Amino acid sequence: MSLHNPIRHCRDCGTAVVYRLPDDGDTRQRAVCPNCGRVHYENPLNVVGTIPVLPDGRVLLCLRAIEPRRGKWTLPAGFMELNETTSQGAERETDEEAGAQIALGPLFSVLNVQRVGQVHLFYRAELLSEHLDPGYETLEARFFAEHEVPWDELAFRTVKETLVRFFADRRAGSFGVHCVDID
Repeated sequence: MSLHNPIRHCRDCGTAVVYRLPDDGDTRQRAVCPNCGRVHYENPLNVVGTIPVLPDGRVLLCLRAIEPRRGKWTLPAGFMELNETTSQGAERETDEEAGAQIALGPLFSVLNVQRVGQVHLFYRAELLSEHLDPGYETLEARFFAEHEVPWDELAFRTVKETLVRFFADRRAGSFGVHCVDID
């Protein structure tokens, strides 16, 4: 199942587009405007977030107040905005959703969710305080040890896959970067 909504009209002039190979040698069919010639490219959306961790190893999770998956737990994350880097977006989302103060660490996971046209990127982050001030997208923000994580109540498979790998790396005493394709 794909959530792709094809482009129907040119963003420049409003003419109905046609899907064809552009004249520039591109090998993929694109939405091309027959009036002004603009080629419209469709690219994946980036979701950026963090794995905020206290020194004792507890991870911060947020209970979603919005759809999709309202009432389920997630890592603080959301869509990357224009004019920000992936790391800036991850920090912003952590502040917006949890009101958490963090020291951003290295990239931890890259998850390709092809069926919905998204790439999820999670950074490790050290929590600088246990003080939280969740925003409107969060019903509750709470710290969980690995054995306390509500695994069956996680909002997204990308979050579960990231947490499983995070706790495995933590037990092994060495963190890597994980690239995962999600069906």
